Amino acid sequence: MGIMEIIGIAGSVSLLAGWRLYLSILATGIAMRSGALPLPEHLDSLAVLANPWVMGIAGFAALAEFFADKVMWLDSLWDTLHTAARPVGGALLALAIVDPSDPAMQVIAFILGGGASFVAHGGKASARAVVNTSPEPISNVAVSTVEDVATGALLYLAYEFPLVAGGIALLLLALVTALLLWARRVIRRIFLRMPKVERDAAR
Repeated sequence: MGIMEIIGIAGSVSLLAGWRLYLSILATGIAMRSGALPLPEHLDSLAVLANPWVMGIAGFAALAEFFADKVMWLDSLWDTLHTAARPVGGALLALAIVDPSDPAMQVIAFILGGGASFVAHGGKASARAVVNTSPEPISNVAVSTVEDVATGALLYLAYEFPLVAGGIALLLLALVTALLLWARRVIRRIFLRMPKVERDAAR
């Protein structure tokens, strides 16, 4: 496996961990354990994710996140509580993917993986905060479900087709950046519509 493929997989998994950390861990573990996802020999360091205890804890946490992420404002609270967990988890996943015999590459992977997860987490949290301003709950459930399906599908593509993993990482990065910019514009518009007294109190 070439260096670009490894970086692509690490980037994709790190970004997806910023959306769904526990689902990323669980899906990878299930695929490895069932043999449905034959990982390259280089990625044997990820075998710990197929440990039944790790999968059980990740499954419980993923289930809790699945329901919490679909309840208005509870999803934002959940995102706030995971502001540190997702970047650290994404960094550790990236660390497990790169060559352990190259310390410099591992440091780079840890830093970039954590940064990618943090950016993805920021885009998700900002977008969901905007969606929560809608009075009806349907949009919240719909957006959350799309995130669930997209995370599972993109994880499969990243591992099954390493050559396209880099493209997936770039696509995710572009999407996250677009979400951040969109959320910033909407929040700014909402803030400007507030009466001056309320704006002063919000500062």
